[in-house]
Amino acid sequence: MSSRGEVATARVEEVLAGLSFVERVGQLNQRLLGWRAVERSGGGFRLSDEGRREIDRWGGLGALYGLFRADAWSGRRWADGIRPEERAEVADLVQREVRGASAGIGTLLSEEAPHGHQALGGTVLPVALAQAATFDPDLVHEASAAVGAELAASGVHLALVSTLDLLRDPRWGRSEECYGEDPFLASAMTTAVVTGMQGTDRSRIGSGGVAVVLKHLAAQGEAMGGRNGQSAVIGPRDLDELHLPMVAAGVAAGALGFMAAYNDIDGVPCCANPALLRDLLRGRYGFDGIVMADGFAVDRLEAVTGGIPEAGRMALLSGVDLSLWDAGFASLDRAEDDPAVRAAVEIACRRVLELKDRFGLLGSAAPAPTAEHRADVRERIAAGAELSRRTAAASLVLLDDGGVLPLRAEELARVVVTGPFADEASAMLGDYVAPPEGDVRSVLDGVRAALPDAVVHHARQPDDAVALAADADAVIIVVGGTSHRSYDDEFADNGALGDAGASAATSGEGVDLADIDLPASQRALVARIAEHATGPVVAVVVAGRPHVLTPLCDVGAAILWAGFPGPHGGDAVADVLLGRRSPTGRLPFTVPRSSGVVPVHHNDRHDAAGVYRDQPDPVLFAFGSGRGYDEVDILECSARVVASGVEIAVRVHNPHPRPASVALPVYARRLGGSVLPRRRELVALVREPIEPATTRAYRVTVADEAVRAPGAAAAAVVRLMVGAWSTELALPARG
Repeated sequence: MSSRGEVATARVEEVLAGLSFVERVGQLNQRLLGWRAVERSGGGFRLSDEGRREIDRWGGLGALYGLFRADAWSGRRWADGIRPEERAEVADLVQREVRGASAGIGTLLSEEAPHGHQALGGTVLPVALAQAATFDPDLVHEASAAVGAELAASGVHLALVSTLDLLRDPRWGRSEECYGEDPFLASAMTTAVVTGMQGTDRSRIGSGGVAVVLKHLAAQGEAMGGRNGQSAVIGPRDLDELHLPMVAAGVAAGALGFMAAYNDIDGVPCCANPALLRDLLRGRYGFDGIVMADGFAVDRLEAVTGGIPEAGRMALLSGVDLSLWDAGFASLDRAEDDPAVRAAVEIACRRVLELKDRFGLLGSAAPAPTAEHRADVRERIAAGAELSRRTAAASLVLLDDGGVLPLRAEELARVVVTGPFADEASAMLGDYVAPPEGDVRSVLDGVRAALPDAVVHHARQPDDAVALAADADAVIIVVGGTSHRSYDDEFADNGALGDAGASAATSGEGVDLADIDLPASQRALVARIAEHATGPVVAVVVAGRPHVLTPLCDVGAAILWAGFPGPHGGDAVADVLLGRRSPTGRLPFTVPRSSGVVPVHHNDRHDAAGVYRDQPDPVLFAFGSGRGYDEVDILECSARVVASGVEIAVRVHNPHPRPASVALPVYARRLGGSVLPRRRELVALVREPIEPATTRAYRVTVADEAVRAPGAAAAAVVRLMVGAWSTELALPARG
């Protein structure tokens, strides 16, 4: 161990030894809702009575959740929330109060950052599902680094980010929080998020970066029937192959935190699963950070234990280190006479203190923020906005050009923009966002700005849209859904949407659907307009989950998928529709032909085609679908066995007069083992720009374990696929 490491260890042990049992338990608690910890006083802020009681109860504070959170659940707005230029001041106030009560030990400030910072003025990125559609981990790394820098400048230590969930059932309202349905793609994005926010080898921790708490561990996307938080009925092999690769990637990238989910796997709650939290996470993968519980997940264990104190004990002994809002961990101070609890509290407290030490939260207080520090928050937000624009542009997926895209601006004198989300800018943002600063542009706004010389009609009523379509040069119909949550909505105790029937939201946490068809009113509008329109009809699908898009195909509409692309999505959509930018996104999920066939995935073991008598072709658009105006030509592919696995070489040509984007997913089907193979698995991805009129060669090596069939003791065979090309290679016997 280095001398620096020895000093850190000695400092942690010294602090730990000086804490009473109650103070140690306090370091494991994150019960207080941060936005209620402070309140405005005169021209500044002061600690609230509730905040004071919580700090005094424990003689300090382990962590504080959502100090800067502003949204419909928290109730915080621009009128009463914490503004960007005030963040550093408020963070310093909290730290001074906590340090003063705990012999210099600061508190970890944790914030939601599912697709940007959920705070007033915070960076808002496209949702995770849209980020996945970029098929560009490097871009997601840059965007994550920008968000991490903003959080760090604000005094935040922990960013809570969903990267571990797979979109296994589109009925699940939280589909938008997933990086798609494929574990390789989701793992690449997990690595990008961790290294972006924390730096490679955790190099930015305490220096312009934040620690990432990855959620949710594990298999939350397998909830039966797409019903949020319910049982994941899944075997150990599918758990290992589908849901654990992102966990392994997160640990390998250096993630300092994981969040244990509130679902159960085969009846065992994740927050009470030592095989998951201890044996696998720490034993198999070597994780050395903290495990945080999901909100109220510990208290849900009461259904198992019969009591709240027993629930806290169960979670602690199973491997949870830090609570979130629950009463179970807050009751651990009564169990000092329990040797098992005492020992587990010491271990968990040491982990929390080790993380605090990385941020300089042990010992002398950090200097108060300066005016320059406060200005830096605004600079970081500006940098994040630029990355949000780039990500939005790269996330749009052209599924069908209808033979009409791109539209030519010079041919458009009269354009109709209609549909329920044509002028709903909030529908572009996704779930878990603060009230925006300034105007967010809708698709209508983007089209009007891009066509200043045209008459752009906004047809709010279907009859008006149909009448105008007859004389329009083009009709743009914006369909899909929204996860916007109103300040008038009702919420569950964990912030999920409560009475979804009273809300306009059709997606997001608490908004699971039994039917993923487009609503009947949207289908009718599309059909009527297609019947009467004399010009091109384009459907823009703004959504956070796969919807059945068959009615759009049936009328021959061009289809552009825009997965809650964020505040700059309206302009990005207009740029693609008018050919100012070639769409480069690819579908990170499978689009079903009807609701009755779900779930269906590209990496299933069996083909769903020809099974349903009433729907023999169940897949409308396959995983990876998407086209551009400037697609490259694949000239040649080859593959060979190398010492570490297989090497694939691809030569491509860009015949166009402008730069293009190469998107080359490499798929494999592993044969010759003891397990029924998946139809195909994503095993590599090339995403690179290519200059005009240029030919380039790309080589990618895929590790042996990714192409060799499970249980293949002797020689195995792998079928490799890139575009329309495929080949089979015999792999030599191992050992």
